[in-house]
Amino acid sequence: MTAAPTPDAPERDLEVRDFNARGATASAARRIYGEALLEAARLDPRIVCLTADLTLPTETDLFRDELPDRFLQVGIAEANMIGVAGGMAKAGEIPFVHSFCVFATRRCYDQIANQVAYPNANLKIVGVIPGLTTLLGVSHQAIDDVALMRALPNMTVIEPSGPAQIRAAVFATARHPGPVYLRLKRSDGTEPPDLAEEPLERGRLRRLRPGGDGLLVASGLMVAAALDAADRLATEGLAVGVVEMATIKPLDPDLAELAAAVPALVTAENHSIIGGLGSAVAEMLMEAGVRCGFERIGVRDVFAEGGTTPYLLQKYGLTAEAIVAAFHRARGKTLR
Repeated sequence: MTAAPTPDAPERDLEVRDFNARGATASAARRIYGEALLEAARLDPRIVCLTADLTLPTETDLFRDELPDRFLQVGIAEANMIGVAGGMAKAGEIPFVHSFCVFATRRCYDQIANQVAYPNANLKIVGVIPGLTTLLGVSHQAIDDVALMRALPNMTVIEPSGPAQIRAAVFATARHPGPVYLRLKRSDGTEPPDLAEEPLERGRLRRLRPGGDGLLVASGLMVAAALDAADRLATEGLAVGVVEMATIKPLDPDLAELAAAVPALVTAENHSIIGGLGSAVAEMLMEAGVRCGFERIGVRDVFAEGGTTPYLLQKYGLTAEAIVAAFHRARGKTLR
């Protein structure tokens, strides 16, 4: 990549202020993703970085400052960014392109389909601010991005459960020789400085807790809620397992075997219940002939509103309490 780095234009001030206002400021938050991408790029000279006028919120200023000859700021032009990155991938580079989740997918979906997924390009699409984790309402809430990206042939979809898994997600993404959509909730600065890294392997589930009375399958920030729900169910005498599904596509086929051994299963995701993790799991279980009570937790078939993340998660039923209630409903319709 020979193009000189483009100086940042005045970035989307309201969006950046919103991003930094939630919890901690950018200076206080740990920049786990930016550091991990920079580390991966130092190990692999083919990795290049592109951003669509959101350098600071995507932590790619670290890359810009350390490896300026491999950084490109394209401005507010997501579709063009995908086109440029597709050409770079054909030339043998490994582009990581960055924007907010809703912009990185919906605004440039045709370009992703034709210039990334169809040629099976070695290109990585990184979106931040997933689901309801923004004050800015419908225009910025990515509640359909997983559904869109799941529908594309050749596309891998990865969503780490939290900051402790981001580095592993970056390296799993970089290792895969094809298109990946990496859906990230950035660190908010509340993690301990000695945060221990958690593993993530593309296409493999992680069983966080065993339990024969049922199974909770969660992705992203809903993993913590699922663990909380399992603790609450344990006080009722129910041993409920928890599975972290960091790779939403392709799903680990071992999930069907785990589900076949329990009477009830609940999925939980920070996304619409249509087309995301819940849909993917339902498809797998039906095709495998697994019969169990089943419920989905996520955004129902509605648009949300602006508000703090805790408020939105509570209002739209993405909580441990909602998972517990859904589990009891699933138990009530067990098909065995």
